[in-house]
Amino acid sequence: MLKDIVAVEPQENYQLRICFEDGVEGVVDISKIVKFTGVFAPLQNQEDFARVEVNREVGTIQWPSGADLDPDVLYAIVSKEPIPNYQLKGLGALESARDVADFQSAMTESNGESYSVSNRSPIT
Repeated sequence: MLKDIVAVEPQENYQLRICFEDGVEGVVDISKIVKFTGVFAPLQNQEDFARVEVNREVGTIQWPSGADLDPDVLYAIVSKEPIPNYQLKGLGALESARDVADFQSAMTESNGESYSVSNRSPIT
């Protein structure tokens, strides 16, 4: 996918409005894709969460705590396009079967369809 994030706007309830370089934009509920532990722990505080910004050098979003998110995962959620299987091996956010299941769940909740991250087609 390799789409850079060009704008981000924090919303209520751990949601972000994200805009990508190709014009695709939408809202992502971050609480559905990350656990607020480790580097993400400070983001439980809504004021800290709202301090999100775009890191233009790498094309993703980040927080002062050092937390950042893979733009490919965010693009897949916003665009409703699953991540191709060949990209999954390199995504730190999707290292375990549980993480993949959580990602699929987030995709389903965002658009009402279930997707397989392994073959780009709806699960039937």
